[in-house]
Amino acid sequence: MTLSSETEDRTCPVSPQTPLWSRCGTQTPHPDVDTPGAVEALLASWLEDRVVEAASLDEVFCDEVARPVADFVLRGGKRLRASFLWWGWRAAGGSGREPEASGALKAAASLELLQALALIHDDVMDRSETRRGRPALHMDFAARHRGVGMNGSPEAFGTSGAVLAGDLALMWAEDLFAEATRERAAPRGEDLGWRAMRAEMVAGQYLDLRTQAVGAFSPESALRVAALKTAAYTVRRPLGMGAALAGASPHTRRCLEAAGHSAGLAFQLRDDLDGVFGDPAATGKPAGEDVREGKATHLAALAWQRAEACEDHQALEVMRRVFADSHLGAEALEEYRHALVRVGARDAVTERIEALVRHATTELARARLDSDAEQRLVDLVHAATRVVPGAPGVATDRRST
Repeated sequence: MTLSSETEDRTCPVSPQTPLWSRCGTQTPHPDVDTPGAVEALLASWLEDRVVEAASLDEVFCDEVARPVADFVLRGGKRLRASFLWWGWRAAGGSGREPEASGALKAAASLELLQALALIHDDVMDRSETRRGRPALHMDFAARHRGVGMNGSPEAFGTSGAVLAGDLALMWAEDLFAEATRERAAPRGEDLGWRAMRAEMVAGQYLDLRTQAVGAFSPESALRVAALKTAAYTVRRPLGMGAALAGASPHTRRCLEAAGHSAGLAFQLRDDLDGVFGDPAATGKPAGEDVREGKATHLAALAWQRAEACEDHQALEVMRRVFADSHLGAEALEEYRHALVRVGARDAVTERIEALVRHATTELARARLDSDAEQRLVDLVHAATRVVPGAPGVATDRRST
């Protein structure tokens, strides 16, 4: 069965040939029309089966681990990684029709399960209390411990429960990715970049952890961590994997991964800015969380470097006093913000984001892609980095690069 780009309404039961993005009793768009919506529908259906499996194994495990993980996956997120993989697939010539498209969409959705693992474990490591405006998963486990009067430490139980929940998300990601590649007789996972992407995530996370423990970091080391921890699995690898699934040429894949590297770094640098200057209503995280935790971001390292270079002792005093203050208040955070603006760190990071976006769009233009899909990728890059198309020096589409 083929699928047009129009929204369809199907009723149960469905045949095995029914596109994965068509859910019983609902209207779900084709991934070309609404990639996040199609991924969301696939995940909802697939995770429902995993929860049923968990219930057949043990009801407590299902209710307290499997179902919360499934709910966590489905309760938010922009589905950026999935979108980049899908449009990498389409831009490199991958079909939007069955049966080829199902494998690509499953591969895209598997990245959202891998993202769930990263977020759950990140919140444990960073001791974050909230995620997307709600209690982080380890906080939920701790609250359950207190609520029923279990023995031992609620905090330790919460940490252990969240570690296992993250492990389950990883297992599900592996299962769904295996389904995706098995259905299409695609190259082995390591040939697509799946193996390298997982190793890069762990390496970046550890280097981030170690840098904070050592207490010495530079703008260059912060970018290295960002390249491994975020840029690779947010944009570069998803784009390359989508292109590889479509059988792209080495040239096309190299260009897409180069574009993804720059776009992924820009995405992380924007996140760094949000960690200091962001509105909690938009970010879902408490204001100044990165400052409070003493995160070794490129923004923080650059601010120190610039303050020292221009001998701005007032800015240095503020940064020494405020950075990594676990009791950071609103007034101290505002002082820190002013110090970063004063030494030009915020403007410098903003300019670097725009330069990285220009490089990403240039590489997309060199990749010899389908023109419509290329424009969708350009739009995705702008949306992910929040660089306004048409801003001075920023390429808006492939014809302006």
